[in-house]
Amino acid sequence: MALSYVLINVEPGSEEEIMRAIIEIPNVKECHRLYGRFDMIARVEAESVDKVKQVVTLTIGRIQGVRFTTTTIVVE
Repeated sequence: MALSYVLINVEPGSEEEIMRAIIEIPNVKECHRLYGRFDMIARVEAESVDKVKQVVTLTIGRIQGVRFTTTTIVVE
């Protein structure tokens, strides 16, 4: 099982809509709003690191209003 935390930066004013979309993604276990450089953090769990990569690049990253993401993979 791969566990990652994805930091997400979004267009101003789109936070609520994007958070609703992210929470609906099956591999996203939780998502929280932040203050600072990043607007949100999502915890993603998947069967492999490749699946995490797919969730981030093909799903989260393609949500309209998402500017960029930074993904961290938990190693232990």
